[in-house]
Amino acid sequence: MRIVITGGNGQLGQALARVLCAQHDIVSLDLPEYDITRRDDIARLVNHHPDLVIHCAAMTDVDGCARDPIAAFRVNALGTHNVALACQRANAAMLYISTNEVFDGTRDTPYLEWDEPRAINPYGASKLAGERMVQMLLTRFYIVRTAWLYAPGRNNFVAKVLARAQAQRALAYVDDELGNPTYAPDLARAIAALIETEHYGIYHLVNEGIASRYDWAARILQHAGRNDVTLTRTKLAEFKRDSTPPRNGALTNFIAAHTLGIRLRAWQDALAEYFNEPMCQ
Repeated sequence: MRIVITGGNGQLGQALARVLCAQHDIVSLDLPEYDITRRDDIARLVNHHPDLVIHCAAMTDVDGCARDPIAAFRVNALGTHNVALACQRANAAMLYISTNEVFDGTRDTPYLEWDEPRAINPYGASKLAGERMVQMLLTRFYIVRTAWLYAPGRNNFVAKVLARAQAQRALAYVDDELGNPTYAPDLARAIAALIETEHYGIYHLVNEGIASRYDWAARILQHAGRNDVTLTRTKLAEFKRDSTPPRNGALTNFIAAHTLGIRLRAWQDALAEYFNEPMCQ
């Protein structure tokens, strides 16, 4: 199968290319040559004759989306509209990477695939608009919601915790924001299994288990051997930022696990592997 990956230079795009290249013909597209907000750029996607387009490209700076909602919707909604139209013209299926932030976080239990989305910040709203574009324009699509993604050697929560630990000996993280730390190579392997099926629809693919930001940071510091860093708890209400994250952004992988047998391992085990990667030493 010929697979085009948008956002191919991102942490998930690169993980997907590594996982899929053994079985499929992979074309990775990214800025500056391919800007999903420019229709002419994405029209050229058809020239690659894809069977499937995995759409990873997005504006993922959550606080940046809050500061510039128009930019967020231009990339995440209208950009996805362009990609979906290109899939129409190429007669290709599409896999759209979405987010746990399509939910408002007000419930006490993890969200299932059929729960009603209600985004509370511009990032989540723009990604939800992207979901709607895919659903309106295509019949063969997968929508994959994930959460708290990280990969070796990239700018993500793990790297930021380690950088802060280098600069200061006292850190504080919130213990009332919940999610699923998800390792990009694990997500890539789950997606590789999913696209071998024609079970189109909405999926939640995250590493198993729920953590707070505090829990995740504590485990990161433990693996890094940073016993010299004091970690304390704080609350979302005390942590000021431009965006408002869902308090409970945890997802449950129900459909893929129970219909296709696709499961991701515990987040703690995935994080341990992250620290065993050579570039994390």
